[in-house]
Amino acid sequence: MKTKEMTKLAMMVALTVTLSLMFIIPIPATKGFVTLCEVGIYASALFFGPTGGLLVGAMSGGLIDMISGYPEWAIFSIVIHGFQGFLLGYLYNKFPNKKGLLLGFTLASLFMIVGYALATALLFGWPAGIASLPSNAVQNIFGIAVTVPLFQALQKVLRHPQYK
Repeated sequence: MKTKEMTKLAMMVALTVTLSLMFIIPIPATKGFVTLCEVGIYASALFFGPTGGLLVGAMSGGLIDMISGYPEWAIFSIVIHGFQGFLLGYLYNKFPNKKGLLLGFTLASLFMIVGYALATALLFGWPAGIASLPSNAVQNIFGIAVTVPLFQALQKVLRHPQYK
């Protein structure tokens, strides 16, 4: 990986962590929270492919949990957010059209929602795992709603000769 690419990914990790820590909605029942981390993970996956999605998802997911005082969630977040970013990046690279985008967002979101439900069930029991489903679904829907127009706008900007 080139230094320029590593720098861009590091900046995306920092941006994702910042977005997440600025807007935290705690969920006391599961000792978790709802954040904007999907925006950074999804944008990284779309711009930098599966490797970028994986690295930004895993690193930011783990850092967010450690910084915000939820270390018991860090390993789950590393795996879940890492694969979530990889999945969207892979599917969008394989099918770079609206159908690929829809498929990628759907499968990445489902993986995150089910992954955190299983992690929550493992830590706190099945009732808590089931209770976590709506908040994780909302987090993904909001993340997609912010990422899509952001991605479209940035694509237009990056087509400018200055950024090539």
